[in-house]
Amino acid sequence: MPTVLMVCTGNLCRSPMAEGLLRARLARDEARREWRVASAGVWTVDGRPASEYAIQEMAEREIDLRDHRSRNVTAEMMDHADLVLVMTRQHGEALRHAFPQHAHQVHRLSEMVEQEYDIEDPYGGTRSEYAYTAGQLERLIEDGYQRMVTLVEDEMGR
Repeated sequence: MPTVLMVCTGNLCRSPMAEGLLRARLARDEARREWRVASAGVWTVDGRPASEYAIQEMAEREIDLRDHRSRNVTAEMMDHADLVLVMTRQHGEALRHAFPQHAHQVHRLSEMVEQEYDIEDPYGGTRSEYAYTAGQLERLIEDGYQRMVTLVEDEMGR
């Protein structure tokens, strides 16, 4: 089954929000409702809940992050992912270094809309900073959706 892995630093804010948003987008796509979406962090402690503001921002979009628990990226996750979307250039570099066999599957989320920029971490910030990040993630996932589908389907065809 096709799998997309969202990755940020601590798996507390950006990647859980992106996971929920992509899962919601896939639910609206009849042909891809069964795809899996997961999230992880490159430098995190396993088992921490999503940040409260991330939970609140996603609740406004009818996405429930209350059961989310952080986890570090593992070789098994990378092996099962068809596409790995990271929030920053540094996340991508870390994954390409740790998992060189999967380097071709790692992309910054902003690349899905043919741009290259980092999505800033709202951790420890204000609710409005989380709202900004959530809106940014939502736009990138919506506008970059077809590119994601193409990359996953190309990977599956290899």
